[in-house]
Parts: sequence; C-alpha cells; structure tokens
Amino acid sequence: MLFLPPIQQCQSTKGRLSNLCCVCYTGDNVEADSSNVTQHTHHNKPRPYMCTVCAKRFTRKYRLRDHLQSHSGEVLHTCTQCDKRFLSYSSLKGHMNVHSSKHRCSECGKCCQSKQQLTAHRRSHTGEKPFECSVCHKRFTHSGNFDKHSRIHSGEKPYKCHVCDKSFSQSTDLNAHVRVHTGEKPYKCHVCDKAFRWSTHLNTHMRVHTGEKPYKCSVCNRAFSQSTHLQLHKRRVHSNIRPYHCPYCGVRFVTKHNLKVHLPVHTDSKLYSCKHCRSKFRTRLQLKQHLLESHSEGTWFTCHVCEKKFVINWQLKEHLLQHEEVKMYACAECPKRFHRADNLKRHQSVHSDFKPFICGLCNQLFRSKSGVKCHFNRCYTLLGFN
Repeated sequence: MLFLPPIQQCQSTKGRLSNLCCVCYTGDNVEADSSNVTQHTHHNKPRPYMCTVCAKRFTRKYRLRDHLQSHSGEVLHTCTQCDKRFLSYSSLKGHMNVHSSKHRCSECGKCCQSKQQLTAHRRSHTGEKPFECSVCHKRFTHSGNFDKHSRIHSGEKPYKCHVCDKSFSQSTDLNAHVRVHTGEKPYKCHVCDKAFRWSTHLNTHMRVHTGEKPYKCSVCNRAFSQSTHLQLHKRRVHSNIRPYHCPYCGVRFVTKHNLKVHLPVHTDSKLYSCKHCRSKFRTRLQLKQHLLESHSEGTWFTCHVCEKKFVINWQLKEHLLQHEEVKMYACAECPKRFHRADNLKRHQSVHSDFKPFICGLCNQLFRSKSGVKCHFNRCYTLLGFN
C-alpha cells in the first residue's frame, strides 16, 4: 500500500498554514500570496503514485488510474455533443464546459474548460504577465512556464530516471526519456499504425496522410508540412548566408550537414561500408545507390513518364517538375524561373556582388562554387604544393 507523506508547507506561505497554496495543499482552494510567487516551487508536491509502465508519478490515485488507460489505448468516455472521446471522466467533464459556454471569453468568444483556463486565456488579450523571475526579471503569463524557467538559473533537475539515474528539469522530458528504456511508443497513427514516443511527432506524421502544409514561405508561397523544412528552404533558396566553410578549399555551405558531406573529398575518408562486400563510400547516398545497383537492396524511385530511376524521393520530385514544365523557383530580380532551387541560387549571383566562396589558400572571393574550385587547383600549383 502507498502512503501519502505529510503535507509539505509551501514556500510562499511564510509558515502560515491558513495560506497554503491551492496547488500544494490538498484541502481548501486558498490562493497563494501573489507577492511571493517567485519563491513558489510546485515540483515539491508529494507524488506517491507511480506508473509501473513509464515511471510517471501522480499526486492522486485517480490521476494514476486515468493515466494507465493511456497505455492500454482504451477510450471509455464519449462526448454526446461532438463525439470526441476521452480516457477519463474528469477530462470529459472539463470538455463539456466548452459546449455549455460556462467559461466563455468576453473578448473573442472562446470557450474554456475551467475557470483557471479562462483566467489564463484572458491574459492573451490583456498582455498581463504576473509571474516574474527574481533573477533576470523575465515575466511569464503562466505559472507552469515560470516554474520551468526558474530551473535554468538554479540548475535544478528534480525528475530522475529510476533506470539510469539521469535527471531532468521537466517531467515531460523524463517521461519521454523513460520510453527509451521501455521501448514504449504510445502515440499511434490510426491510418498506418506507425507509433511515436511524442504526441507532437504523431501530429507532424499525420500530415503525410492529410497532405496538410500549414507553413508557407512569404517569398515564393511554397508550403511545407514542418516549420523546420520552411526554415531550411528560406536559408537555401532566399538567403545568401552560408555560415559553414571548408577549411581546405574555402567553399561555404548553408548547413553543417552539407559541409560534413563535402569534407571527405579532401580527406578521402570513407565512413560508409557495404555489409555485403568490402566497398566503402564517402556518403550515405553513395552507399544507398551501391546497394540498389549491386545488391538489389532497397527500392528505386522511378519516373512514370521516362522511367528514369532515382535513389531518393526528392530527386524524383524535382525531376517530375521538368516533365510538367513547372518552374516554381522564381528570381526576384528578373522574370527568369527555374526547376530547381540550386539553379535559382546560382543564377541569383548574377544580380549581386556577393561572393560567398573563398579560396582557402589566398582568400580570394568568388561568386560560384565552380569558380573557386577552378581557381583553387591553379593556386595550389602556383604556390608549390605539387
């Protein structure tokens, strides 16, 4: 049997039991002293009830019971208004307030599940940030965000893994980490049954089936399913920033990965080995092509128009644009359009004096990669490195 430890006195009460914080004290809902909010530490709450599957801990037995249903995937409670389903009755009860408009925002009409959620939501209209950090004076709208921020200064990591003793500052990080040990992937796609450790990863995956692309480029209006893909697109296509340069030849790259792929050209290192033969390759792409051509391992991406084969899907997608005569990459300086992003990138140097490529031997600048490569070979010979 699990026993609940004695109630711990909240730091914001200054020793007065009558003013115990409503978050820490399990009795009457008495609000904490707002003047001492920066001293409050919610993570000190006793959590005696632990899930035997993922080690997540809870302050109440019924919360553990509701949580256990998330592992079984069982859905017990259905809303009679919208057919939305919930794992616990308390979640359904809170959801029903949305239909009753019990907690409705007078500014925008949004319905919240509780009075606390409505109070927090109203701050989005007022701009109020009542929680202030006593160290850097940064302010927060929600107490939860404030608590997480406080641990940046304290370095405190109160959530410890019971398997490897690794510690975390947030309970959500611990929960995700524990799944590394258990192998649990509780978030399953109902279309293809693919499973994920994080709900956010499942949400992103679902766009594969729905075709949703909510992130649009403000320059060329191209849409993407992930925000990271949009950011990378802007850097590759619409920006001249190339922060990563080769120490051997000075060629600059948009991403660290592109530089990593380039470096073996100079070092002649071949890190990727074929498991069927003794062949080695500089890049993973070269290895994949070798497996397809020599060992029939993997799947080609074949053009349905000309039957040309490609190693990876994005190569086929760009190739298909040529058949459709679609040139989605437009130059902002002139009417020219291009099938590929790299072709547009090379063209844009015509309109600019920007020279992103530098010779690693003499520091001379060039507009194009081909230009610096040609120069580097001559410079190498002239300086007597032959």
